[in-house]
Amino acid sequence: MARQLPLKPSARKWAASIIMIVAAALVVGVAARNADSGDSAGSDQPAHGASDLPSSAPAESASTAPAAPPVKQCDSPALGGPSAPPPDAVKVSAEQSLAEVVAAHPGKTTYWLAPGIHRLGKGAFTQVFPHARDKFIGAPGAVLDGGNENRYAFSGQAPDVTIKFLTVQNFGSSGDNNNEGVVNHDSASGWTVESSTIQKNAGAGVMLGSGNRLIGNCLRDNGQYGFNAYHAKGVMDVVLHGNEISGNNTDDWEGQKQGCGCTGGGKFWATNGARVTDNYVHDNRGVGLWADSNNVGFRFSGNYISANDAEGIMYETSYNAVILNNTLVRNALVKGPTNPDFPASAIYLSESGSDTRVGGPYAEAFRVSGNVFVDNWSGIVAWENADRFAGSPANTSTGVGTLVNPSIATVSKCAEKSMIKKQPFFDDCRWKTQNIVVDGNSFTTDASKIPSCSPSTGCGFNGLFSNYGTYPRWSPYKAEVVEKDITFEQNNVWRGNTYSGTWHFVVEETGNVITWDEWRSAPYGQDLGSSMN
Repeated sequence: MARQLPLKPSARKWAASIIMIVAAALVVGVAARNADSGDSAGSDQPAHGASDLPSSAPAESASTAPAAPPVKQCDSPALGGPSAPPPDAVKVSAEQSLAEVVAAHPGKTTYWLAPGIHRLGKGAFTQVFPHARDKFIGAPGAVLDGGNENRYAFSGQAPDVTIKFLTVQNFGSSGDNNNEGVVNHDSASGWTVESSTIQKNAGAGVMLGSGNRLIGNCLRDNGQYGFNAYHAKGVMDVVLHGNEISGNNTDDWEGQKQGCGCTGGGKFWATNGARVTDNYVHDNRGVGLWADSNNVGFRFSGNYISANDAEGIMYETSYNAVILNNTLVRNALVKGPTNPDFPASAIYLSESGSDTRVGGPYAEAFRVSGNVFVDNWSGIVAWENADRFAGSPANTSTGVGTLVNPSIATVSKCAEKSMIKKQPFFDDCRWKTQNIVVDGNSFTTDASKIPSCSPSTGCGFNGLFSNYGTYPRWSPYKAEVVEKDITFEQNNVWRGNTYSGTWHFVVEETGNVITWDEWRSAPYGQDLGSSMN
């Protein structure tokens, strides 16, 4: 599923039709954003620009969603390195152990790996421990191969390491390295991985720490994730730009650990400040891009996200982001039919929104703008679980609290039955889906091109809803409390969008399906300034 085979003539026609649909949607989307209407999105462009982004982030991505994948890195000649070693570089032949060579040299050394298959030697935990500011550059055909024996390739806490033009593959065996990674195993800070192929490894191909840059790589066919951003102390200032991320989760960890939430193209945990731009994310066995648990200040823009088994972008129990000018095509077609009562969407916002108390960019409004949706199982779902709050046994992020008032609304205080009913705990113990603005997007669906797609199977929906609160017994959010809040009180707005095909909407509570006219009418009043073709 991960590798793209030559297209048959019929497939070429289908791909060409997608490009035509996206191109048409771009024209309509630009018109919608620029329309001179009080209900349009044109006057409310994202307020935050380059000054809000990591200082070393690449240039802004395109101002419109891509009509085709912006990059196809895998098997590209662009990933070939220099055929001769750079000046002052240490040449490493395929007969030498890179781990031993590095151990014998000081920091700030550049290593040039000659063409050929490089092995690290015997032992599951034989690995390379770089020094600070080391650089590893691969010649054309240089491959670091773990032979399915070595578990990790590059480890340790040394900062500011660079890896370029290198293929890293076959580290770990199937089922190894759950929630671990192969390159930058310990999530050290300041690493750059660029123009490299990271493939067929167990666990995550790359771990990301603070100040990491993942630029122009092929991350494919890894056992759990293409990348995983996690550090016990949190992660800050991460850039992913121009990568191809495909076919990951070959070990089907979600199948092995039901409900683990631990699979897909890549995942972020507690990351403050991430720039995810111009990537091609496709055919992953799970979510394409997933940010989970107290992430802040994210920008997803210019990405082409297609044919992932589950959602294309998922932002969960997190804050303050913008999802701008992405193209999402045929996502969640595998997950969608498995739960007809809850639409599996291309973009899923779960207990997430903007809050000025958290700080950082995008704190005033959580914008989902200028995106193009084509033949996904569903479009956008904004959801808030009534039973999930800090201190609740229904919170799957055990021991994690919110960020809005962390010194007062602690997990322990939120779990006190006598406190949770009072302010500020009643408000501040929840991750709220609030201040969402969905504008200037194009939603196209053709049910004839989506197997099993119909309203009865949960296909072709946008949604803004919660569940009837029941748990725990002492919860103050029982019954319709959160259903009413997310729908009417938390400043969530759809406007200035265009729709083509058959669309329905879920609002207030699960199973409450309404029509386009009902969605736009009182008491909901959504999608003013929008059009349905």
